[in-house]
Amino acid sequence: MIKEESCSGTNIPLKIYGLSEKSVTITFGTTIDIDLLDLITDFNQLLLENPFSGLISTVPAYTTLTVFYDPLMVMSSDLPGEVGFEKVSAYLNNIVPTQTKKAAQVANELVIPVCYGGHFGPDLTTVALANHLTETEVIDIHTGGHYTIFMIGFVPGFAYMGGMDDRLSTPRKNVPTAKIPAGSVGIAGNQTGIYPMETPGGWQIIGRTPLKMFDVNRAQPSLLKGGDRVTFKAIDQAEFNTLLEIGI
Repeated sequence: MIKEESCSGTNIPLKIYGLSEKSVTITFGTTIDIDLLDLITDFNQLLLENPFSGLISTVPAYTTLTVFYDPLMVMSSDLPGEVGFEKVSAYLNNIVPTQTKKAAQVANELVIPVCYGGHFGPDLTTVALANHLTETEVIDIHTGGHYTIFMIGFVPGFAYMGGMDDRLSTPRKNVPTAKIPAGSVGIAGNQTGIYPMETPGGWQIIGRTPLKMFDVNRAQPSLLKGGDRVTFKAIDQAEFNTLLEIGI
C-alpha cells in the first residue's frame, strides 16, 4: 500500500507515504544536508513530546522520518479521517518543524581514536589509490574532518556520518566482506562510518577504533546518536591495545 499526502502545515513541500497499515514515512528532501538533519530532528522531537494516540516509535534517516503506530488505537481515536493513514497524516500535517524549539537532547562532541592501516585498515591502500593520494594523506584528510551523525542503522549503533572530504570518496566493494570486526572505520561513497559489531559489510575499511561503539549494558547502548559531532584521532597500535584493555 502506497499513499501520499503533502504536509500543508510546513513551510516546505513535504510528502507522507503510507508504507503499511502500521507505518508512514515523511519525506523532507532529497539530499544529505545539515539543515535538513536539523529540520527532521526538530520535527521528530516535537512529535515525540506531543504523540498522537497509538504512536509506537519513529526512525529518523538522512531525508525521511518513518512513524510507526498501532492502527487499532489510531482508528479508535478522534483524529479526523476514515482510515489510519488519513488520521495519522492529518495529525502530522499540523506539525510545523520551523516553529519547534531545538531538540532538548544535546548533541555530543566526540573524538574517536583510530589505528589506521595494516590489518586494522586493509583497504587504506585501495582508498589512497582510488583518489591518487598517499596513505598518509588519506589519514590526514580523514582525521582533519568534522563529521555529523545523520542516522543510526543498518545494525544497532552503526553511525552514518556526513561531512567527509570529497577527496576520500570511494565506492563500496563489489563483493562484501564476510566478517568486518567491531570498531572498523569505513568509507562508502561520500560517507564514513563505524561498524559497532562484527558483521558482513561492503565499506572500504581504513582503520579501527578500540572504543565500544555499542554495549547493551550501558544506559545508552549506542555510543553515538543522530546529531552528534565526531572527529577522528590517529593512534598507534600500542595506544590501541592500551585503550582496548581499559575497555572504554
